[in-house]
Amino acid sequence: MIIVIDALNRDRFGDLLSEMYRLRARVFQDRLGWDVTVTDDGLEIDEFDALDPAHVISLDDMGNVVGCMRLLQTTGPHMLADVFVDILDGEPPLRSPQLWEATRFCVDTERLSRTGRARNSISYVTSEVMVGAFEYGRDAGVLDAVAVIDPVMNRVMIRSGNAPYDYLGKTADMGKVEAMAALLDCSDERINRIRAFAGIEGDVFLAEAEALALASRRTRKPAKSDLEIYCDEQIAAAATVTEKLAALRLKAALADRVRSHSDISA
Repeated sequence: MIIVIDALNRDRFGDLLSEMYRLRARVFQDRLGWDVTVTDDGLEIDEFDALDPAHVISLDDMGNVVGCMRLLQTTGPHMLADVFVDILDGEPPLRSPQLWEATRFCVDTERLSRTGRARNSISYVTSEVMVGAFEYGRDAGVLDAVAVIDPVMNRVMIRSGNAPYDYLGKTADMGKVEAMAALLDCSDERINRIRAFAGIEGDVFLAEAEALALASRRTRKPAKSDLEIYCDEQIAAAATVTEKLAALRLKAALADRVRSHSDISA
């Protein structure tokens, strides 16, 4: 089940975002060894999270975050242009309002089973996040996506009917793995191939009310504290990326601590 969290609904899904940031930290810092920024509370948040991206998040039947991907327009700052420049090998970054960057894709391999294509499998969730991202992009008028992936993910995508149609630059070292930039079209043909491979039928998207109801089964969320209200105000009023990033990190850390306290108290 997919929920897309962006600037319009972010204030209602702070707990899910915090859980997503924790998953990213486990994958990109702990497992892949990338040079990423992780807060003292275990949240992987970078400057691009302050640019109002769309986060495509997969939830299991209990409302846990089991997969995610970040979508960001390429007309402004983005990772391939400003971080993964070695991959481009001197080529200029592609920029277009109809080309989005897909990064920070990961799944919770500890929570999910490793084999099969059932709903709780790594294969299914991987495909579900892809379907959610491509359908969301397609409906927004996006034609293509560029994704920074490693060779293992490249092979997974080829096997699952989601093969890139081209690549940019070269393969470059990135932490414990290598990374490459893949181009993928947001077409019905691609979406249908991925759906057929994973056996995904029907609408993958949760309505906001459904996602909130699912999340409420796990925790009883108290009324917003003065600090949460302050964070929301600072996010809305931020004049620079640095200011917005600081407010996002503070709010994410707060939500994470509240959730941890609820788990201990339950």
